[in-house]
Amino acid sequence: MSCVHKRPKRTTSEEQAFQEHVKKVAQENGKLLGLEGDPDLQFLLAGGKLVKVRKDNWKKSRFFKLHDDCKTLWQESRKLVKRNQTFSLDDIDSVRSGRQSHGLNKHTDPIVEEQCFSIIFKGRKKTLDLMAPNVTEAKQWVNGLDKIISNMRNLSPQQNSEHWIFNCMRKADKNKDNKMNLKEVKHFMRQLNIEMDNTYAEDIFKKCDTSKSGTLEGSEIKLFYDMLTHREEIDVIYGNYAQTEGQMSARDLLNFLLNEQRELASMEDAVKLIEKYEVDGTAKQNKRMSKDGFLMYMNHEDSSILNPAHIPVYQDMHQPLNHYFISSSHNTYLMEDQLKGPSSTEAYIKALMKSCRCVELDCWDGANGEPVIYHGHTLTSKVLFKDVIKAIKEYAFKTSEYPVILSLENHCNIEQQTLMANYLKSILGDALVTKPLGNTKPTNFPSPEELKGRFLVKGKRLNKLTASVENPSTVEEGTVSDEDEAEECKEDSIKEQPKKLTIKLAKALSDVVVYCKSVHFKDFEHSKENHAFYEMSSFKESKALNLAETSATAYIHHNIDKLSRIYPAGSRTDSSNYNPVPLWNVGCQIVALNFQTPQKEMHINQGRFLPNGFCGYILKPEFLRDKSSQFNPRSLFEGPWLNKKTLHVMVISAQQLPKLNKGKHTSIVDPLVKVEIYGVPADTASQETHYINNNGFNPTWNEKFTFDINVPELAMLRLLVEDHDTASSNDFVGQYCLPLTSIQNGYRRVPLLTKRGDVICSAGLFLHLMLMDAK
Repeated sequence: MSCVHKRPKRTTSEEQAFQEHVKKVAQENGKLLGLEGDPDLQFLLAGGKLVKVRKDNWKKSRFFKLHDDCKTLWQESRKLVKRNQTFSLDDIDSVRSGRQSHGLNKHTDPIVEEQCFSIIFKGRKKTLDLMAPNVTEAKQWVNGLDKIISNMRNLSPQQNSEHWIFNCMRKADKNKDNKMNLKEVKHFMRQLNIEMDNTYAEDIFKKCDTSKSGTLEGSEIKLFYDMLTHREEIDVIYGNYAQTEGQMSARDLLNFLLNEQRELASMEDAVKLIEKYEVDGTAKQNKRMSKDGFLMYMNHEDSSILNPAHIPVYQDMHQPLNHYFISSSHNTYLMEDQLKGPSSTEAYIKALMKSCRCVELDCWDGANGEPVIYHGHTLTSKVLFKDVIKAIKEYAFKTSEYPVILSLENHCNIEQQTLMANYLKSILGDALVTKPLGNTKPTNFPSPEELKGRFLVKGKRLNKLTASVENPSTVEEGTVSDEDEAEECKEDSIKEQPKKLTIKLAKALSDVVVYCKSVHFKDFEHSKENHAFYEMSSFKESKALNLAETSATAYIHHNIDKLSRIYPAGSRTDSSNYNPVPLWNVGCQIVALNFQTPQKEMHINQGRFLPNGFCGYILKPEFLRDKSSQFNPRSLFEGPWLNKKTLHVMVISAQQLPKLNKGKHTSIVDPLVKVEIYGVPADTASQETHYINNNGFNPTWNEKFTFDINVPELAMLRLLVEDHDTASSNDFVGQYCLPLTSIQNGYRRVPLLTKRGDVICSAGLFLHLMLMDAK
């Protein structure tokens, strides 16, 4: 017989003190989030009952409330062994009003539409479908969660750090007396990812315990916090330039911006930074920057590794569509693997919200005459074609205004093809491109700017493109070759060439294909002689990589005229990805990856499309757009593409790396940093620091690396933090990737992202970078 140990019941006075403590903590967190006294926040802190919806016969009422840390949602558990269930608001991707999820749509009545909402999580965690007792409360839950999540995401790195440390401190305060004894201090340090010996912990404790009371409280905790977050590397930098009575004058700051940050700054710029970041009123009035103000500046976006000028759309968006790399997804409908994983509209929403601009729809005949989308001949679940188009319509342009390409793999009969065409036209309306832009026969692609807010369909077409609104063909259906990837993905188990297949194509579906007509690729010469600019081919990764290696210049010239789409091999049943870089190097525009798989290849893809407003389009370098170009990424000879640079990277320190094994409080990260370059083969390289024992909070390396770069326009910088392990492979901690052309020189903060590309709120790297002309 087992027994459960229960916490002793508090006395009335203890309960009152505890509630006061909770209230105080919530107020401080609300103030930090800029929501002090906000009625929606107060509603969430009080909590309320919500119905969890899973199935028609599984609708259970549970009590939900926001914790006093203002970032953790608690839900009541009624299991035999009760465990309070919590999840962090950091894990929430979005909160959606109404019956938008598959579960709510299927298991609730339309009459309760306004009482329903869904919490969509990052990664693969299942959506939480909820129903409030009334419309008012549903709105308060959605508004409150939206406010907090939005404000959390807009906190500066400095504010994130303070919020995180403050709440770790509160968790360590076991008896909630607003004091910390030595045991609680040690527990707090482990929460922060620091392991220190008892003697050192006791020394810090004694220095801060100025009242000699055996506990830290009030100003003593503030002193402890200041000692803990002290950054010696910032002191050194500040000391080198603070030449005016121990502070930085505007002139001192300008010298720092010019000499270290290599910015084209003026005195006016220096004064603006002081006004923006200085926290001391007297210093600000005297146009000086104190050490605290300098720390605030170094922790802000202005000091980020990503050039602020490259954060909005900054490239020329008036070039033809095929002059851009286009963020593209493969098997977009899948949430997991390609054999038995679920298909979902949610997968399309997640890809579109990440600025994916080309999504794939594998269309098959469904029951009751309704076409469905799934991975044919597998056990993956099915989703209705019309539901996918509705989801695409709603979410296509929330992150980016630029065009979305719908890549159709059509396996349907004539009737269902006609229905597909009707759905495309009726749901997408005027946003669907159904004829060439302008009144003359097109000779080139329109630009992303001209196609803002529009949808293009990639698929088979019965005839050539004309300028007329009416298609000259009068037949209702016709036969076209079928060399789609579903067939090509079958393992080549026979040596002879497979027989050429044909399919029947409905005229209605043919007519909505305008600028992206699918055709079979024979060779580059055949394409040049026989295919119009809008006739594009899809290449399996192995064929594309072989062409990129053996016929790079010809491939580049092909992509100067036409679009190319690359897709993963059918053998990748686990939805793994290939390396996109060699295909970008030869100008391939639509390099489709499995967005649902959080691997290095997706990190590189996210980094490639991070600048230019994260709009899903990146203008290719000029030597990949110039018809006279003889560029070959594997054989670099003299030419305008040779823009040799030297990249110097000094990995200085890291801040507040996340614990990997949160369930084991003694588990501490042993971090190391890998600096990786991806680009043309001659530029691809990797170097790494040594690892630091038991310090994930503020490790320091001060290690320098040098990389020779031949073609910086194609080079990507990836920074990877790992937890060193002598017995097995290192564990992933965080990463960040961006084009080399978008980095800022000087002392820079690097945000860290999870495997799935989400920001780790309090974590970061601190580097010194210098990209300069090679000698």
